Amino acid sequence: MRRRAELGLRGEEAAAAYLVRRGLRILARNWRCPEGEIDIVAGQGATIIVAEVKTRTSLRFGSPLEAVTATKRRRLRRLARRWAAAHRAGGRPMRIDVVCVLVLHGDRVFVRHHQGVA
Repeated sequence: MRRRAELGLRGEEAAAAYLVRRGLRILARNWRCPEGEIDIVAGQGATIIVAEVKTRTSLRFGSPLEAVTATKRRRLRRLARRWAAAHRAGGRPMRIDVVCVLVLHGDRVFVRHHQGVA
């Protein structure tokens, strides 16, 4: 479990750095409420981006994007509304993204950003 948590943390760090390099501003990381957790909340102009980060060490069980099921997408939309309400950002445009991180052989990191998935 420890190794899995470390991999997840590494993926979230890579995703956050990637988003910052693309001009987004990180507003929150690992935001929690009773219904779940948002990995990254970012801002791009007036738009709020709720980003789910999926990290893998291989494609053996499919791409990281495939792990974001319809159920998870619905939950992300619900969590985005909760975050907006808690931060008085209800009138701002919101987008749900998935940032896929592939860590190969321990040192090669590939990031792919899928916008507007839910």
